Amino acid sequence: MVLFPNELAVPAVLMAHHDIAELETALGYRFRDPALLAQALTHSSQAREMESQAPAEARQPVSDNEQLEFLGDAILSLVASEELFRRFPDFREGELSKLRALVVSEKHLAQVARDLQLGEHLRLGRGEEKSGGRAKAALLADAVEAVLAAVYLDGGFEEARGLVRRAVLGPELDNVERQGGSLPVLDFKSALQERTQGLGLPQPIYVLVKETGPEHRKTFTVEARVAQRDTAAKLASQAEGATKKSAEQQAARQLLESLGPEKETANGSGRGGPK
Repeated sequence: MVLFPNELAVPAVLMAHHDIAELETALGYRFRDPALLAQALTHSSQAREMESQAPAEARQPVSDNEQLEFLGDAILSLVASEELFRRFPDFREGELSKLRALVVSEKHLAQVARDLQLGEHLRLGRGEEKSGGRAKAALLADAVEAVLAAVYLDGGFEEARGLVRRAVLGPELDNVERQGGSLPVLDFKSALQERTQGLGLPQPIYVLVKETGPEHRKTFTVEARVAQRDTAAKLASQAEGATKKSAEQQAARQLLESLGPEKETANGSGRGGPK
């Protein structure tokens, strides 16, 4: 068992016993110290709210999951690097880095959290609850990392490694192996830039078309544009996203798909595209 000193108070209200058992079943791990799991699921909004509600004379800091998230991020990176090194000995460093970026990405970790139903167990402040915090990708991804750290502190590195392999890496890496080791596209903007460069086209530009929705839950519409050779016409695609970055990525993906599959030249380089 790994000991990790923590002078902050653990959350005053721990999870109900049946909730702990349900989540432990999903994780495949039983905690010796349930307070670690409670802390891993306590968002800072809930911790600050609990502090403010305590009588001034008895007020003390309440632990949240931010420090655990920091530790879990390091554990995840190490285990992912080790597992990729072991499972894909023929991959170059750049390929391993791209694949690691996929399995530790916010998008992937948020999906892992949904599979484990972590969102249902998060302890959020009232404001975060009202703004849909249980469905926010960033909060879900942070919770996964915090839970990994909690498992490490409670049961040691091998238990944490096992959880990473089962819940985070296994399904995604199995899929890569089934596809013969081919890497999925992770960054559509970079892929589109490489593709247009290969076609002799100008670099893509991204234009914010509009913003809709309330300030705390905006939707951004972005258009990706690529000028055609020797003509005033352009290739363009619009997409929506919860952030400008995600909208740009989706617009780039759609435009990349509209260019069609790359065609191979005699030297093996892709030079396909619209005529």
